[in-house]
Amino acid sequence: MNAPLPEQRILRVQRVRKSFGGIRAVDDCSLSIAAQSITGLIGPNGAGKSTLFNLIAGLYRPDGGAIWLSDSRIDGLPPFEIVHLGLTKTWQIPHELRNMTVLENLMLGAKNNPGEHLLNILVRPTVVRREERAWRTRAREILRLTQLDGLADEYAKSLSGGQKKLLELARALMTEPAVVLLDEPVAGVNLTLAASLMDLIERLRQAGRTFFLIEHDMNVVMNRCDRVIVMHQGRTIADGTPASVKANPAVIDSYLGG
Repeated sequence: MNAPLPEQRILRVQRVRKSFGGIRAVDDCSLSIAAQSITGLIGPNGAGKSTLFNLIAGLYRPDGGAIWLSDSRIDGLPPFEIVHLGLTKTWQIPHELRNMTVLENLMLGAKNNPGEHLLNILVRPTVVRREERAWRTRAREILRLTQLDGLADEYAKSLSGGQKKLLELARALMTEPAVVLLDEPVAGVNLTLAASLMDLIERLRQAGRTFFLIEHDMNVVMNRCDRVIVMHQGRTIADGTPASVKANPAVIDSYLGG
């Protein structure tokens, strides 16, 4: 049973535009995401979904419009600043650090780790060691949560495709995000693991996190999302409950088919 939608809007996209050459990939797009929700973003290939995610995450700079994360305007900020403000993104094709262990992959995702700065290592070694122990403990907690704890010391390149998807999510959680953008989280994942992954996302939502996901699996979108937003030709053409979106004539015509 889907939870009732909270009123607070944690992410707002206001009339955002992005062109590549003569192609308008995102065209005056506006939408908002409720805090502590799971919202799906669907649409045909070329609708602008991935470009929109990259704009929100700071990988692209918009040509116009504004993007807000809570009370902070984030459009145009570099990705690391957006991560520090509480928003992170996973990738459709996992970007694991292949020749590092699963645990090391997570440790590199730790936010505000004092060991990142050489000066801290030289003048505050005790603090650095204490913080590193704390982050290592947190990493192992997240590995247990994502059922990767038995693979902590394995090289990331040895994981299966589904396990790499879990590693993507685990590494995102190390940044302690308020909002997670998920780019096709169950693509290429077997049905059992996909169900486990979506169960985990639901538990994380209940614990206070917000998820905004691109997904082509309509079973996931219609049964796991509180709300669905549909993009077509760079704009949103529908926004509502899964049932209302599924019955929307514009959505049927542009994406779902008759």
